[in-house]
Order: sequence, then structure tokens, then C-alpha cells
Amino acid sequence: MEDWELDFEWLKVRHKVKDLLGKTDIPDLQAILFLVGIQELGRVPEGTFTKEEKRDLMHIAVCRLLSYEGYYEFEGRDADGWPHWKQIAPFTTKGLPEQERLIKEKLIQYFADEKII
Repeated sequence: MEDWELDFEWLKVRHKVKDLLGKTDIPDLQAILFLVGIQELGRVPEGTFTKEEKRDLMHIAVCRLLSYEGYYEFEGRDADGWPHWKQIAPFTTKGLPEQERLIKEKLIQYFADEKII
């Protein structure tokens, strides 16, 4: 995907999430990863998530996204219903800009696959 295509598709995802949530500001990468983590968890708690749970949700999202590339494999859910992933290949993308680009590409794919966009 060329840079301009990535920028355009990523902006579409951000605007779609903004509209779905009824917000005025478009969300950033971290906010969207958090929402994907909640989606993959499959439930919203009655209260709020702890700081550790928020971190875990973002990790779940990253594992789900990197499963497209064969880095992770879904193992199952624990007794509390939280999904767990097993790393099956070393993550080879180096450098923050390249990693962020890959995550954005996989988020675009996720939103298309889940028919959110």
C-alpha cells in the first residue's frame, strides 16, 4: 500500500470510529487499539477498566492484528473470558515508524474484515 493510500484508509477508520462513538474528535492509534481490544474481549465491564486491564486490552488488539501476519495464534480464553494469544514467530519489523505503519495496515484490514467499514 502506498503512503497516500495508507493515510487515506487510516483516516477513514478514524472517522468511522469517531462517528460510531458519537465523538467530535477523531481517535488516535492507541484509542483504536483499546477499542479493538474491547471488541476482542467481547464485553464491557460494569465499572471501568484498571490501568493493567487497559494495557492488556491493547496487547490483545496487537496480538489479534499481528495474527494476520502469522506472528500470533489464538490459544483460547481463560476462566474470566479473556483471550490469550501465543507468539509463533518472532516479530521482525524494526523501528517505530515501520511498526506503526504495520499496525495501521492491519487495523484497516481488521475493520474491513469485521465489516465495520
